[in-house]
Amino acid sequence: METTPARELGAGLFILLGFAALFFLATQTTNIESYIDDSGYLITARFQDIAGLKERAPVSMAGVTIGRVERIAFDSDALEAVVTMRIGGEFAQIPDDSDASILTAGLLGSKYVGIGPGGAETYLRDGSRIELTQSAIVLENLVGKLLFRLGMESDDANVAE
Repeated sequence: METTPARELGAGLFILLGFAALFFLATQTTNIESYIDDSGYLITARFQDIAGLKERAPVSMAGVTIGRVERIAFDSDALEAVVTMRIGGEFAQIPDDSDASILTAGLLGSKYVGIGPGGAETYLRDGSRIELTQSAIVLENLVGKLLFRLGMESDDANVAE
C-alpha cells in the first residue's frame, strides 16, 4: 500500500483526536478542585489502626463528601495514627461531639473517613479534634480469628472422641 500525504495527514489527525478525547475524559472524571482547594478548616482524629487509609481519601458525612484527608502522621508517644482532615468551609455546623470511623467503600474498596453527627450545640472549628473514633476493621484479622476459632472447635471435637 502506497503512503500519500493525505493518508499521513489523516492518520495524524486521527491520533491527535484520540489524545484529545483521552484528555477530555481525564478532566471530566477527575475532580481536580478537591485536590487543590485549601479553603475550609483542619480537624484531627486519632486512630489505633488506619488499615490502608491514604492521603486525599474522602471524608464523608451522611454519604456526602465534605472534605479530604490532608495528612497522616504517627504519634510515637501514644502509638496512634493522627489523621488531619480538611473540611470544606460550607460544612461549618458539624457538632464537636461527632465521631469518626474509617470505613471501606464496598467489600474490598478504598478506605475513607466517615463522620457521624453528634448532638452538641457547639461546632468543630479549625484545630478541633474528634475524640470519639473507631479504627478500621481489617478483613484479614477477621478471617484469621475465624480460622483460629474453627481450628479450636475441630481440636475439641477430636479430644471428645
